[in-house]
Amino acid sequence: MKIALLGYGKEGQSTEKYFKNHFDDVEIDVFENFTYDEISKKDYSSYDIVFRSPSVPPLHLPNESSVTKYFFDHCPCPIIGVTATKGKGTTCSFVKSLLDAHHEGAYLVGNIGEPAIDMLDQLKPSSVVVYEMSSFQLWDLQKSPHIAIVGHLEPDHLNIHKDYADYLAAKANICRFQAPEDYCIYFKDNLETLQLVRDSKAKMIPYPFSIPDEIREAVSLPGEHNINNAIAAIAAVACYKNISPDEYLRDFKNEIIEGLKNFHGLPHRLEFLREYNHVKYYDDNFATNPSSTKVAVDAFSNDELVVIVGGRDKTNYEDLPEVYDILKAPQVKKIILIGESGHELAKRYPDPRFRLANSLSAAISAARLEAEAITSEEHPAIVIMSPAAASFDMFENVYDRGAQFKNLIESLN
Repeated sequence: MKIALLGYGKEGQSTEKYFKNHFDDVEIDVFENFTYDEISKKDYSSYDIVFRSPSVPPLHLPNESSVTKYFFDHCPCPIIGVTATKGKGTTCSFVKSLLDAHHEGAYLVGNIGEPAIDMLDQLKPSSVVVYEMSSFQLWDLQKSPHIAIVGHLEPDHLNIHKDYADYLAAKANICRFQAPEDYCIYFKDNLETLQLVRDSKAKMIPYPFSIPDEIREAVSLPGEHNINNAIAAIAAVACYKNISPDEYLRDFKNEIIEGLKNFHGLPHRLEFLREYNHVKYYDDNFATNPSSTKVAVDAFSNDELVVIVGGRDKTNYEDLPEVYDILKAPQVKKIILIGESGHELAKRYPDPRFRLANSLSAAISAARLEAEAITSEEHPAIVIMSPAAASFDMFENVYDRGAQFKNLIESLN
């Protein structure tokens, strides 16, 4: 068997390991550091399988595959697939935590967990997989999960997808191939989501829906968007049990509360770090676009905020008016600007709340001073880093930016 790997990131390395462990006669060629134009012109006729990495656009070859496609073809158990523009990881984690409360054999794979192919040997028919699915993983998928969650959708990754329609078309594969015995759980307050799911043949379940106060209070993460993520997860586990969400809420209240309470959030997504000198610090470094920063600002509508904003803009500064409009919220008392887009904001919008910083350390020092000036023991001020921009101007990636922020906050004294 001869295999080509287009890209050698985490999934590519797992794919190589899997096939070498399972086949004696496998020959694997790895292609790295290429442009799409370069890779699309190669001759792959000698390969049995061509595995593309998630961020490589489909080549539409007869022998082309991906980890996601291979996994769907060989997975022996039900799959709960989750997609959205933001909130996929949190929703998946709520689903996994609820399943754990029922002592189900649940596995978390995809963007948030291990590469799916790493889990194949562990799975049994009685297992259940929770799969976080990006547009890149869904791009050329020709099967849909038994249970699909489709959250809020908006433009993203347009530097890789040719346009928004292409992005949405990729997302649609999560429910396009569903059958009448499947389930499609969809966010009912988003036009793109409604349009995307309309051709699914599955049983349709809109969310959000009403949940009891004691279940709502079990969600420790801030913001109404996280309540909605939890509601989607509740619907998914109800579907897995083949009962309605109302029945599930009525008959399994204790397990739901336990599952929701046991999940405390993901790194760099509105993650509470610590309280120091009556100031609470939150890491929201996964907020790489304005809409994510708006969610963060709205989550603290009754607090006094100091926000750290800025990085590498993904729109040639076309979204700066939107960013500034978000920062006009009355709870935003001071704004620390960092990175390329931060300095551009300062140029375009003179604002007495702005403070410029040339490093992350300087930004945190400035935020601390501003927050400690307005905080009190009864009502702690909030410092949140929610950049509304990518990280590549100053950091290796978003994980590096988040880790450095976290380390600096933990070292405050």
